[in-house]
Order: sequence, then C-alpha cells, then structure tokens
Amino acid sequence: MKTGSYEKVGNDAMVSPSRFDATGRSRATSSRWEVRRLNQPNRLWGSNGVAFGPDGRLYVAQFLAGQISAVDPATGDVEVIVPMDSPVQSPDDLAFGADGSMYITDLVPGRVWRRSPEGAYTLVSDEVTNPNGITCIGDRLFINEMKPDGRLMELFPAGGDPVVLTEGLAMGNAMQLGPDDHLYYPHMLSGQVWRIPPDGGTPEVVAEEVHQPVAVRFDQGGVLHVLSRGVEGIVTRVDVHGTGSRALVHSGVVGLDNAAFDTENRMFLSSYASGGIMEMHSDGRTREIVPRGLDGPYGVTVDLGGTVYAADHYRLASPAASRESSPDDEPGAVTTAAFLCFSHGIAADGELLHLTSQFGDVHTYDPVHRTTRNRASGLKQPLGIAVGPDGSLVVAEAGAGRVVAIDDNGTITPLAEGLDHPVDVAFDEEGRCYVSDDRIGAVHRIDDGETVTVADGLGAPQGLAVLGDELFAVETDHRRLRAISLTTGESRIDAEDLPVGPPPGVVPRAQPALFAGGLPGMAIRFAGLAVAPEGSLLLSANGEGTVLRLTPTRTGA
Repeated sequence: MKTGSYEKVGNDAMVSPSRFDATGRSRATSSRWEVRRLNQPNRLWGSNGVAFGPDGRLYVAQFLAGQISAVDPATGDVEVIVPMDSPVQSPDDLAFGADGSMYITDLVPGRVWRRSPEGAYTLVSDEVTNPNGITCIGDRLFINEMKPDGRLMELFPAGGDPVVLTEGLAMGNAMQLGPDDHLYYPHMLSGQVWRIPPDGGTPEVVAEEVHQPVAVRFDQGGVLHVLSRGVEGIVTRVDVHGTGSRALVHSGVVGLDNAAFDTENRMFLSSYASGGIMEMHSDGRTREIVPRGLDGPYGVTVDLGGTVYAADHYRLASPAASRESSPDDEPGAVTTAAFLCFSHGIAADGELLHLTSQFGDVHTYDPVHRTTRNRASGLKQPLGIAVGPDGSLVVAEAGAGRVVAIDDNGTITPLAEGLDHPVDVAFDEEGRCYVSDDRIGAVHRIDDGETVTVADGLGAPQGLAVLGDELFAVETDHRRLRAISLTTGESRIDAEDLPVGPPPGVVPRAQPALFAGGLPGMAIRFAGLAVAPEGSLLLSANGEGTVLRLTPTRTGA
C-alpha cells in the first residue's frame, strides 16, 4: 500500500500509515474498551529544515523525533532515512553537498554531521554551539549558531579549523546563498535579514522589521522569501536586488520553520509546530503534501463541555474533524493557543487550563480571554499536573524527583521527595494522590509525605487517571493500559498494542536534557491519560500523533 494512501479501518474514517506503523493497520486491542482515534496520525514529528536531495525528494529534519525523512512531493510518501537510533540526536537543518553528501546540524549536543551517499556518518564538528542554519556552496559548508552573539562560520569536512566569517548574530537560523553570491541569514531576535560574502567581509543589513524571521529562501527568479515563525504563517517577499519593495503573504500555517523551492519554482513549507509539508502558491493558498497534525501529543485533558485539549510541545491543540487549512482535508488538529512553549502536562479546571513547561514553568491559561498567568518557575522538568482537592496545582517534577503543590500565591510545597523520575499525578475520590515513576516501573500513593507502593514491576508507567475505584496507568514499555483496583490492589491489562513511544523495534539514543546555556533540550516522551465527563478515557498516543478515546463496552469495564 502506498504510504500516502488512506483506507477505512474499524471505527476510524480514513486511516493512513503513521510514523509508528508503516502499514496503517496496527490497532490497539481491548475486550473492555472501544478504542477510537479522535484525529488522524501525523507522519512527521514536526518538520524543521527541508532541502531537496539529488533524487528529487524533499528531505525533512524532525528535531523532536531525532530523525530525517524523505518525502516524495508527487505522492506524499514518507521514508525514514536517518532513524532515531542513528548517531544524530536532534537534527534541525540539513543541506546537500555537490557529491550528494547530506550535512546535518545536530542542535542540542552541538554537532555537525556528514552522511555520505552510501549512508556512513562522519562527525564534522562538535565545537559549534547550538548549530542550526546550514548551507552548501558546492562542497563548501557553512553553519550559523542559534544563540545570542552567535557566529557564522565555514567548516571543513576533510579537516581543518573553522573559519569565522562574522559574529554577533542575534540567533541565526536557516540561510542560503543569494543570486549576488552573498550568504543571507536571519537575526531571529532583532527581526533583521543580513548578508555577507562567503569568503568573508563586512556583514550588511538587507531588511529590518521583518516579522519574526526564522528562514530566508530565494526562489528561482531570485526573489527573497523570509519565513515567520509566528502564528499567522507570514511569508515576506523582498525584492532585494531591485526596488526593495515588500509583499506579505499569509499562509495560515502555524509555526513556519523552513522552505525549499523545486526546479519548477514550487514552494514547499515546513512547520515545527504541527509537522507536515505544505505547498504554498503565490497568493498564499496551501496544499498539503504530508498532512499536519500533532507533534506529540503529551498531556491530555477535557473540560466540562467536552472539549479535548492536548499539550503539544510548541502549542495547545485540540483534535478536530477539520484541518486548519480546509474542512475537506483529513481530520487532524486545530491550534488552540500557539507557543505555550515546551508544554507537556495539562489539566482542565472549570474554564481554565493548567500546563507545565519544560522551561520549568507552570502556567494557567484562559481559553476564553486568551490570557496566561504564570504560577511557578524554576522547576526541573515538570511533567504531569492535576488539581488537588484544595484547589492547589500538584505537579510531578521529574528532574527533581519530587511531587510539589503550588497554591494560588505561587508558594511551592513538596508533597513527596526522593523519587526517581515521577511523570504523572492523579487523585482518587477520597483526595489521595498517586504518582507514576517510569524509571523504576512503579505507581505510588502519597501518604503524609511518604510514598506507599500501589503497583510495581510495571513497564515504564506514565499517564495516570482514576475512574471510580480503579487507577489506570499507561505502561509505555509494554504499550498497554493497566487497571489497578484501589480496594484490593489487584490489577489487569485492559488494552494492548497502544501506539505510544517510538516505533516498534526502535530504541532512540539518549537525548541531552539541556542546550548549551541551560535551555531545555529534547522533549521527554509522555503518554498522558485523562478521564472524560461521560466516563471514557483519553490517551495521548504519542507514537502516531493521535488522541485515543477509550469507551467502555457493554460487557466490559
């Protein structure tokens, strides 16, 4: 079956292959629950740097997955070329040399790689801080750094010290050689586009007050296109070699990251916020080549009105029966709030939503007024969050090995310490708190600051939810849902073959926790779980990019 095709499977209308399952036929199994997707799988874990390869396919770096895929623009077929278990950990951009070699910026660990046409990996440099923008001029290789006071430099794959062309970049990113034989690059912090000769010289400002520039690309006619990383998906066209005039095009693609033009001058866009690959026409109309969707999802929740929300790393999103671009496209996800950055845990509380961020923050978001209130900062990898009986926010602080409560004044009180890697928290009807620890494979109850083991020997339990007298835990290692009686302690397996975690048979390399400078690094995979008002369960199927609804069968739960 073509990877770009769709078919009807079970209760899902039009199911496609996913990043988790190339056949599209893998199904969660359960005799107690009816399992249904609320949105279609996402083929890509976000889409970052893109470049056409020698074979005519569009190669897509996926920072969140740690992999690179090749997309056939004609069919939308996706093939993984650089897998999760390769030496590359966090690819953010890529370029091809004259000999067909692929050069890759490995952002978090600060490495630059060469992948030969035969598939062999060679480390070009491990001395670049936050390498991001990359381009080749024949066999010459140029890199810039995504940090304040960053550098733009030439690297030499055959050996030799880097040559620094210029410093002082206000966070560089995707760059390209222009028709005037200058390197063009954005300053993300200052909203400028600059250029410099590749052999060195004085850098020159080309454009100022550009909307959140993240990438610069020239079309086949020599017109400069500057992509915005903002919500509106703005592309600014600049006539840099003529009048200097500008034209703004709104693509509507949230979180643009990069673009590439083919030989026919068709423009293809990537989105770090929702993945997918789009073709954009000159008037801003877009056509999906690879459908967009959820990069995660991570935490999941549902409000009293039944609206489902997923914390999706770069945004807050809802599974929906229509795409952001067109109601005629396959079901996907709609952005509710963009750039609640690195959001992983989420809990509904009346009309409010509480979220945790890997920046160490806890936020309360009001979807009605679209306002955000900071509740706490300085935490170490906060993940799961729940609302306690007293209204406090209770958070699993994975990096500190503890569970904390945050009151309305922002006071942080430890509830339990000395845990290994707490991931999620949940409360039962009596107000008792439970916490999952995926490293030691256990679920604990917190009693007056002490932890009492409720279940152990589990396979990396993460998402927790309480329904009646039963505690449910997602065992991500075994890809199953376990039910634990809070009265007897007995447990059973309620669902299996859940699409959580990396694809079957793939063991990703360990990911760095931090960028240089202390910013959070790779996303921690987190399969969230929540109870809906009508008694169903919601599961973050982060292996394929969907939210699953588990509804009790008549003879089951």
